Amino acid sequence: MSTGVWVLIVIIALVGGFVAGFFAARKYMEDYLKKNPPINEQMIKSMMLQMGQKPSEKKLHQMMTAMKLNYGKK
Repeated sequence: MSTGVWVLIVIIALVGGFVAGFFAARKYMEDYLKKNPPINEQMIKSMMLQMGQKPSEKKLHQMMTAMKLNYGKK
């Protein structure tokens, strides 16, 4: 084989590796964020206190459920 063919094979392999790595990393991060959402009940509680609202357990659970439903649609 000539040098040009080897260079072409290496370039195709690199591009294929980058594309496969990108999609694998993207899928991993989506799954990770679904399992470990960035906002938890404690954060919502502190935000509500900062806004001057008294958070009840019912309101916290409603907001968490709404956020999980909205996050799952993406």
